[in-house]
Amino acid sequence: MILKGKAHKFGDDINTDYIISGKYKFKSLDFNEMSKHLFEDLDPEFYKKINPGDIIVAGKNFGCGSSREQAPLVIKYAGISLVIAKSFARIFYRNSINIGLPLLEANTDEIGNGDELEVDLFQGKIYNKTKNITILSKSTFPDIMVKILQAGGLVEYLKKEGDFKI
Repeated sequence: MILKGKAHKFGDDINTDYIISGKYKFKSLDFNEMSKHLFEDLDPEFYKKINPGDIIVAGKNFGCGSSREQAPLVIKYAGISLVIAKSFARIFYRNSINIGLPLLEANTDEIGNGDELEVDLFQGKIYNKTKNITILSKSTFPDIMVKILQAGGLVEYLKKEGDFKI
């Protein structure tokens, strides 16, 4: 699975309230509408800067804070194809896989805001076209996670397969 998009870079400890402010989490279940408020507290114009397929890049501990699924869902509904970070909060990581939002752990120091990226998701290779460098992810996905992501998330996988086929 090859993903291409422009990098939107953030720092360390991006918590779920930065991803989607708490004031929106209970007002609506319309994730298309909620996605317009993605990273609003960090950059009120962020939603206007993204295009379908773009990639969020961050430092350590991305997705810390609340365990609610709204944060990865809002990222997915905004059209973001992938999040690359040095590390993720474990519950955010699992929620993201469950809803079909791909994540990669990698050293993001060589990726700048606005860099054009081409990512081979399942081989864990990040090609920074802007800087002409390749970055390898810390690890690749286990087969079952690949199948869950390819299906579009855990619910879609179970609808298709009926059970876990490992």
